[in-house]
Amino acid sequence: MNKYFLLFLGLSLSFLSCSDDDGIRNGDTPDPDPTADVTAQNFMWQAMNLWYFWQGDVNDLADDRFASNAEYTEFLEGYTDPESFFYDTLLYGEDRFSFANEDYSELVSSLSGISQSNGLEFGLGLIGDTNNVFGYVQYIWPDSDASTRDIQRGEFFTRVDGVQLTVDNYSNLLFGDNSTYTLGMATVTNNTISDNAKEVTLTKIENQIEDPILIAETLDVNGTKVAYLMYNRFLSSFNEELNAAFAQFVADGATELVLDMRYNPGGSVNTSRLLASMIYGTNTNDLYIRQRWNDKIQAQLSEDYLTDYFASSTGASAINTLNLNRVFVIATGSSASASELVMNGLAPYVDVIHIGETTRGKNEFSITLVDDSGNSFIYSDDREGQINANNSWGLQPLVGRNENADGFYDYTSGLVPTIELGEDLTNMGVLGDVNEPLLARALQEISGAGAKKDFTVQMKAEAFTSSRIQTPLKDNMYLDKPLGLNPEQ
Repeated sequence: MNKYFLLFLGLSLSFLSCSDDDGIRNGDTPDPDPTADVTAQNFMWQAMNLWYFWQGDVNDLADDRFASNAEYTEFLEGYTDPESFFYDTLLYGEDRFSFANEDYSELVSSLSGISQSNGLEFGLGLIGDTNNVFGYVQYIWPDSDASTRDIQRGEFFTRVDGVQLTVDNYSNLLFGDNSTYTLGMATVTNNTISDNAKEVTLTKIENQIEDPILIAETLDVNGTKVAYLMYNRFLSSFNEELNAAFAQFVADGATELVLDMRYNPGGSVNTSRLLASMIYGTNTNDLYIRQRWNDKIQAQLSEDYLTDYFASSTGASAINTLNLNRVFVIATGSSASASELVMNGLAPYVDVIHIGETTRGKNEFSITLVDDSGNSFIYSDDREGQINANNSWGLQPLVGRNENADGFYDYTSGLVPTIELGEDLTNMGVLGDVNEPLLARALQEISGAGAKKDFTVQMKAEAFTSSRIQTPLKDNMYLDKPLGLNPEQ
């Protein structure tokens, strides 16, 4: 994982100084009694007081909240459970996305796409007006355990190890400690879900890495070369593979692009910048996004650091770009954070034709924080030995928002589609196939063929959660400017 924010190393001196007596002088942060058992809570408060986007709106995070170290210690001791302290005390009411992980190493691994997985990605919906739950397969990772089993996109399941899924048990049955489980499959007839006898046993494999580029191919649509990219997460570890895919699109003579992010929950901000550059161009004078932090952090940052421009290089190779003036984006309610950032960042320069549904509406970015006060709590892989060995908690709080070149950032209600079309559970189609409904609708716009195909949705896919949201990474958008990156590079 890349190192974060060299210029912030001095912040410890500015914000983390403490007084020698029990009183707290102006500008100092409180310091708990060293004999108190509040290590995790102290880390959480200190880190959130410094970095949290809504720090100024949470009374308990106020710089003048405590008059003495004794009062601060008493406050922390009032919360014996670090997890509830974080979620119930430190978060702003409108914050839907900040989260904590008891094991920061698991969190850090997830940022690189490493997890325990069987390779099955699915959505979960409710059966009628009941609390019973069904799952439907969205796609399967290549070279995963699921890819070797008799299961495919568009299939349904209702049971795990013979137990009906419900809103109360699905989390434990599907995302618990069980590395192996057996799905009880189901069929849909006349919009009614019925169990069948088929069963599929799947095993989660440690340290699985998903290639986020599920499909990258060039289609010939009535003589027009159309690049199709099914991209499922923004992972910086696959930047070169992403650039290579665009090199092939350029070599194929593609003049249109369908960017399919229907299941993409987000990831790396820098990777979103690189993808946007592969689509629009490499003019490094054109602003991609500008960051907005809390008042105390914003005041510490230079304009150069706050602004990100389109890129001409990945850092390892020259950007391969299609230089497009329009792009067709397939996005749904499962598309979030960095996916939305690409759409918003491109909007001032490119005609973004959004096909699908309103997106999730996650316009804030985060950073990974650990108990390393010497690095202002920012995780850096070369400082593992400096992280407090008595505190394994990691935080992924929202620390800022990104606005585009027009100054627009307020899409907490999601980005509304140009052409509304949901997935049909009775006709999911094959991803990448020209007859798959959402891709077919995009190709219809490109070809100008008119309304010759029926896109009526019989049974709309309406997931209340998905397998991708249940990972440590969730729908996080994280800031990962590499050490030494020049914003104009």
